[in-house]
Amino acid sequence: MDNAIYSGRDVVEFSIWDVLRNLLLAARWTVALSLITFAAGGLVAIILVLIRNRTDRWGKHVVVLYVQLFQGTPLLMQLFLAYFGLSALGFQISAWGAASLALTLYCSAFLSEIWHGCIQAVSKGQWEASACLALNWAEQMRYIILPQAIKLAIPPTVGFMVQAVKATALASVIGFIELTKAGTMIANATFKPFMVFSIIGVLYFCLCYPISRYARSLERKMNVR
Repeated sequence: MDNAIYSGRDVVEFSIWDVLRNLLLAARWTVALSLITFAAGGLVAIILVLIRNRTDRWGKHVVVLYVQLFQGTPLLMQLFLAYFGLSALGFQISAWGAASLALTLYCSAFLSEIWHGCIQAVSKGQWEASACLALNWAEQMRYIILPQAIKLAIPPTVGFMVQAVKATALASVIGFIELTKAGTMIANATFKPFMVFSIIGVLYFCLCYPISRYARSLERKMNVR
């Protein structure tokens, strides 16, 4: 009897650690997808901000339409269109590619709006003063406007970065096996959804909390108020 009880406890203990190990393995893809989409989305956002601040009104209208389109539609729908829509048009795309594409476009729309707002928040007098120094537009941006806009952009950018990490969970609907998808599969196999999703919640917290803490430290160093 004692051996049976001990054996049963061994099975339970092993299953918990096995669940944790598999979730940690899946978390790698959540981190990878977050980094790729944030980096690619940031590059696209920089291009959009430059177009919006430098070109004629038609270029600005195109960027505004782009931002409104991706901000005004659900990310879930964008994921479906990227995966099933492109496949229906004859473009074979993996779940990884579709998730990266949809999240990149989604992130770029929000980041471009955040950064554009931070540039606009720099007082008009700074533009006028730099113009009096005979600086061209690129020099104004580099030496006067961007250093001030970057300080303003830190809190909302980091805040959105945390949201982007959590948004990767929606990629599970198209079959991309990240943390949430792996948790769903494990919960269905073990019949322990409370335990599995409690661990998932802790792992998401462990991913997002250091980002927020680092942002606060960076704000203090740069004297952001």
